[in-house]
Amino acid sequence: MKNLIKYILVVLVFTGMIACDKLEPIDENRLDFDYVSKTPQAAEGILLQGYSGLISQYSFSEAATDDAVNNILNNGYKRMALGELNAQYNPASRWNSFERVFFVNQFLEIINAGEIVWNRDEVINELFYKRLKGEALALRALHHFYVLQAHAGEDASGQLLGIPYFTEFIGADGNFNIPRLSFTASIEAIMSDFNDALTLLPTDYSDDAGAVDAWYSDVDFGKYKVANGAQYNLRVSGRIVKALKARVALFAASPSFLNGQSGYYDVAADMASEVLNTVGGIAGMDPQGVEFYATDDNLTSGEMLWRSSVGGNSSTYEERIFPPSVNGKGEINPTHNFVMAFPMINGLPATAGNGYDAQNPYANRDPRLDKYVVVNGSSYAGGTINTGVGGKIDRIDSIQQFSTTTGYYLKKLLRPDVRINNDGTTNAKRHVNVYFRYTELFLILAEAANEINGPDHSINGMSARDILGAIRQRAGITQPDAYLASMTTKEQMRELIRNERRIELSFEGHRFWDLRRWGMALNEAASGYFHDGSAYVELPSVEIRNYPAHAIYLPIPNAETLKFNELKQNNNW
Repeated sequence: MKNLIKYILVVLVFTGMIACDKLEPIDENRLDFDYVSKTPQAAEGILLQGYSGLISQYSFSEAATDDAVNNILNNGYKRMALGELNAQYNPASRWNSFERVFFVNQFLEIINAGEIVWNRDEVINELFYKRLKGEALALRALHHFYVLQAHAGEDASGQLLGIPYFTEFIGADGNFNIPRLSFTASIEAIMSDFNDALTLLPTDYSDDAGAVDAWYSDVDFGKYKVANGAQYNLRVSGRIVKALKARVALFAASPSFLNGQSGYYDVAADMASEVLNTVGGIAGMDPQGVEFYATDDNLTSGEMLWRSSVGGNSSTYEERIFPPSVNGKGEINPTHNFVMAFPMINGLPATAGNGYDAQNPYANRDPRLDKYVVVNGSSYAGGTINTGVGGKIDRIDSIQQFSTTTGYYLKKLLRPDVRINNDGTTNAKRHVNVYFRYTELFLILAEAANEINGPDHSINGMSARDILGAIRQRAGITQPDAYLASMTTKEQMRELIRNERRIELSFEGHRFWDLRRWGMALNEAASGYFHDGSAYVELPSVEIRNYPAHAIYLPIPNAETLKFNELKQNNNW
């Protein structure tokens, strides 16, 4: 956080020199603050540091939940789930997001000084100024949210606290000893930055004159495109800010925090519905959303509300996670707990009374199960994967840290067309890091609308029942959905929404945080399922979870509370 501008010193070393004349010092070749604060490209480079800290979809934090086990013995999420979580060791900490906050604040200090000319044309220059400042404010809010999501909690007195909120750049010798705001004040500060950003950002970056916001109607379109054209369409936009506001508001309203008080379910519903109606509402739900990662076309489909640029060909994730028989390391193993969250093909829960057969466990199930999980007997990545007796290296525990511990391997987020060949070569494919999917926004709206007034409460023409019906229909669950139709109370629909969120957003980094904001049990043992050669056998305790009761709120890093006495630690840490 303290050294935002690095100096480059060129030192010339002469050897074998026998001279008595003194050498004259040369000028230092360095980028000083005066240069950075007046040069557009250098200043924008500071802003771009805010994008470099966006949370990766590929964190696989599910290994700290009831959805997965990580095979790597020293994996941070595994160690945390097994009881090592404390204020000195917290792999889920996001305190370092403050570093990005200070980059952004440094940029805001530079841009507010008004010394940079972004473009010689006065109109274009003003467009650049507004857009870049809007990006900075939005990124500042987002990085504060990352910290809040990980570190909000009750102190020893029971007061619900948020985080320090930094709105100015602080130099190396400045005062970082800032107390935590209340939780409500922290949310208000984040929302204030988002709201300010919305006054400065276009809804979308586009080269289509028909897509330009009304407030730019008096701006020459040729000039508009220079600052707000499609070349910037992976940057933060007004659309993305509204979606982020919905995410933050749902978090704030959740049971572990404001528990429905202060109107944040309404904010979440309003923001989500406003964005969703721009794509046609429920009718605009993207048909490729179930496997948004599986083909090159899907990577840039209408499911993507905000994503990274599409990367080059790679097989990194597949090498980590494919089963061993197809030359992967089998790192992430979905649990039987997760598998049993998938309903039957008719939408009913997977119970014996609804047709579930424990000895034919994958028949007539929600089609998403086959898309997201490698089960015993699956054809996948160029091979047939058997995890039971006779499965060789794919069998449970046959190779430590490679073979599955649960009876399952992961498909979700992986390219099924990647091939890792026996000779060490690969047929690699492209991947993308998705920061926000439209399906998440639909689920935010469903959860908020139901909490406001039940399953059929409509927000701009969309209710929780309507949304879940569309998501389940897209997934391939037989319609009409009698089980969905049977949901008559807020409590019943709440459980179904949570289950749909568990399935649809699985392995995208949500479950770990959802369990905490809902105040749900963290210590459900990870279970497995194994074919012993004659029958399927459940393994009820593949991994015993050992979170303390207060782990619903994660600790402030101990080193920070030692350095800064104004920082109150969360209770019991």
